[in-house]
Amino acid sequence: MESLQQILSPDFLLRNSVYTSVLIGFACPLVGVFLVLRRLVFMGVALPQISSTGVAIALSLPMWLGYSPAQHDPHHEHVVAFGGSIFFSLAAIFTLAFLERRGRGLPEGRLGTAYVVAAAASILLLSKNRYAEVGWLDLMKGEIITVDNFDLVFTAVTFALVLAVLGLFSKEILFASFDRAMAATLGKNVLFWDVLLYLLIGVTVSMAVLSVGPLISFGFLLIPALTAHQFARNMKWFFILASLIGGVTAFLGFWLAYQWDWPVGPTDVVLLGLVYVLAVLVKNLTQMFASRE
Repeated sequence: MESLQQILSPDFLLRNSVYTSVLIGFACPLVGVFLVLRRLVFMGVALPQISSTGVAIALSLPMWLGYSPAQHDPHHEHVVAFGGSIFFSLAAIFTLAFLERRGRGLPEGRLGTAYVVAAAASILLLSKNRYAEVGWLDLMKGEIITVDNFDLVFTAVTFALVLAVLGLFSKEILFASFDRAMAATLGKNVLFWDVLLYLLIGVTVSMAVLSVGPLISFGFLLIPALTAHQFARNMKWFFILASLIGGVTAFLGFWLAYQWDWPVGPTDVVLLGLVYVLAVLVKNLTQMFASRE
């Protein structure tokens, strides 16, 4: 309990890391719900890695252009990395969506190829960047070490905007996702709502990758939504359960990692996996006993 008291203390040295982890734990599943509903789980796997490639390329630009690290403060570097991340995320999601609509090739094959190539490219680029290797390479592996006030505020404001848009237009986006033919018949601009959803997904993935790396981003995008899907009876509770599972697990994962000196990212993802397995077991046992009655 002493470690829990330390984490909850306002003077805790890694308090910004805790806040960022919990913030992402609550926010990412709300976007992940749409990935699950639209059967875009494989896209949720590939996008964080593609986004990390954008981060790696953006951070490598100063080296390629001959700039010295003294010319770049950490905040400027963070904004540049976000620009590269969101550019690659949006380019990937719109390209993959376009190819899927045209029905060309196997979407799983494209996403799998994009995932593995992006993962390898990210590590290669950062390993050859003497300016960005320290810190950013650890982040790509899911090790959340330090988050300053600027990064925390930047993350919070970005997610607040995403959640505000989701809150305002969730009904329209859900309608276009569930029954596209009916939405078009009723005069809804399905393409517009698709584009808006892809923008929200791209921004969320980019911000999450920039804050905690692709490993945790993938985990919190999909696993809480898949877990909540086992029990939610309507869309309202689907969103609420997914967000609660993500936020609570993020905090518990950080606590366990701090207590046992484990890396935060892998701890969070393994804990999410255990929660998902437990949820599936409970669901199956409940159905089994109900069928016997």
